[in-house]
Amino acid sequence: MAGRTLHLNVNILNAGFYSSAWRMPSSDPSAFAAVDHYVRIAQIAERGTFDAVFLADVPAFSDRPEYRPFQALEPTIVLARVAAATDRIGLIGTASTTYNDPYNLARRFASLDIASGGRVGWNIVTTADPSASRNFGFDDVTAHATRYARAGEFAEVVKALWDSWEDDALVGDKATGRFIDTSKVHAIDHKGPFFDVKGPLNVPRSVQGRPVLVQAGGSRDGQALAARHAEAIFSVAHTLEEALAFATAIRTEARACGRSGDDIVILPGLGTIIGSTQAEARRREEELWSLMPGDYGLRRVAGLLKVDPASLDLDGPLPGTALPTDGMQTFFQALVGAAQRDGLTVRQLIRKFGGSTGHRVIVGTPEQVADDIEAWFRAGAADGFNLMPDVLPEGLEVFVDHVVPLLRRRGLFRHGYTGRTLREHFGLDRPESRYAQSRYAPASAASSRVASGA
Repeated sequence: MAGRTLHLNVNILNAGFYSSAWRMPSSDPSAFAAVDHYVRIAQIAERGTFDAVFLADVPAFSDRPEYRPFQALEPTIVLARVAAATDRIGLIGTASTTYNDPYNLARRFASLDIASGGRVGWNIVTTADPSASRNFGFDDVTAHATRYARAGEFAEVVKALWDSWEDDALVGDKATGRFIDTSKVHAIDHKGPFFDVKGPLNVPRSVQGRPVLVQAGGSRDGQALAARHAEAIFSVAHTLEEALAFATAIRTEARACGRSGDDIVILPGLGTIIGSTQAEARRREEELWSLMPGDYGLRRVAGLLKVDPASLDLDGPLPGTALPTDGMQTFFQALVGAAQRDGLTVRQLIRKFGGSTGHRVIVGTPEQVADDIEAWFRAGAADGFNLMPDVLPEGLEVFVDHVVPLLRRRGLFRHGYTGRTLREHFGLDRPESRYAQSRYAPASAASSRVASGA
């Protein structure tokens, strides 16, 4: 474990990862649309020296809004406010490659990265929500393979735009009147199947070079995208063996893409329900479950499977279901895998997946949570975790006050920040502009780097 440091993010799923979290006594039902709610959570996470906060996003009125809050506010707007109210914690926001354009997205995230002092990461996703498709003029979801082909080219264009300024392009010489050395600001001249982008970006590089690239898709195409571009990965794993296999596969594929593989930070999702005793944690879980609307869990599981809820026998096994070609493959695979591995009935699957996010959940004491985190970290199954407390901000405060001290005493987690940028928190190198490199390399090598999106 020499040289490794545990990494912790908090995934701010509005009221908490449990769909009934907004009904708990400490929760404010309107918090999902209140920026100060997100600021408070980020400040608690910064007190716990977390690496970053993370905001998911779906550009639609989706899920079951009659029953639970949803991700409503645009992530970069919220993170700009969080940046102003915090000092060190990283800021990771989701933006879809399906319903954005590279130039606007590159400019938005580069601007936020500069404004925050180099604390920003972009979570690269594709969007498989039919209601989102209809908001952008499409009758149906774009085919899975097409979404990921577009995402790969999108990421290459954004990286080239972020590199289009060399670090010393800004001269600002008052005596000579020279403001920018335009020989160090480069058009990217990208022409591809999906995008035609001239460049350069009109925003210079930040103190961390460019925002950290994060990826969260677990499908085969998602893993290929991550292996080529991601510097941090939010994964789904329910067993240590699954997590080890995923980490090995991703690092191997990254090496095949010409990367080291070892510098990718892998962060499985982890839900936490914490009590001072095991019995207290179980009572809290039961309370959250008791506040769930009757059919919400059934409809959520049926939605992941892409089947009619009426077709499911609650006390029978999961019926054979084909992998959806254009839906949420990551959580489909997690659900089906759990059913097959543990022999769960549909009713048991609803209890396991219907109220939460589909990620692994620990229900226990601070010591039990710390033991689990330590076991996965020492085994190499995770570099850290993308945490999802049951209720926010209450569940995060419990983690920071009672689990973080245990992790520190065990020598696993930092006592204080040693850097200021998200790259420094994650232990990632600052990338040099590819165009600066090209001036010291043969033209053919430079062209190769630009073409590959390196």
